[in-house]
Amino acid sequence: MISTCILDTMASNLTINIMIITITIIVARAFYVIYRTGKPLITTKASKTALSTLVVLGSGGHTAEMINLLSVLRKDRLTPRFYIAAATDDMSLQKARVLENSLVESGEVKELSAEFMQIYRSREVGQSYITSVLTTLMATADALWIMIRIRPQVVLCNGPGTCVPLCIIAFLFKVVGIRWSSIFYIESIARVRRLSLSGLLLYKLRIADQFFVQWPQLLRKYPRAHYVGCLM
Repeated sequence: MISTCILDTMASNLTINIMIITITIIVARAFYVIYRTGKPLITTKASKTALSTLVVLGSGGHTAEMINLLSVLRKDRLTPRFYIAAATDDMSLQKARVLENSLVESGEVKELSAEFMQIYRSREVGQSYITSVLTTLMATADALWIMIRIRPQVVLCNGPGTCVPLCIIAFLFKVVGIRWSSIFYIESIARVRRLSLSGLLLYKLRIADQFFVQWPQLLRKYPRAHYVGCLM
């Protein structure tokens, strides 16, 4: 009887020790990822190859800005491209398809190397923050499945709420070692004096590797950002 109690105590202590060690490793890894965020990766021959890229689109001006940004980037480096938009935003994906088709027709790319997807929207325009918690959880579950499937090396986003769960999952993938994705966030030109909710979350949580703003006054308020001027 006493031996059984001793064995149970030892097993319990062992389980607790394993949990403590596991949590310690995860926390240490998270701090390491935060420390590395924003720092350039070591340049190697492999790093000069094509990078699978997730492009997050948003309704209205968000997509227009992203299309303009993509038009000046090297598409041979950012390939294959995965465009993703909210389930209620067919127009944004249509604009992305037009862009990709124009690249093929102009000869800038040899063949269509893009995929178009939709997920739940984290927060509709005007939706209360309380109800947005539930919709964000639904969007996160949907985003997790997509991220597991494509595991992008680069994530490009510029403000729509859809990007938040995707970026959080990309960050967690870094922590657990599934994929090291470089997250580039470009705040919308419409944000002149303060960041959007999406931008503020990614900035405060240090999730974005590179955070860009288009107005100099934002740089004074958020010194870790990079001022790139107006992209529109």
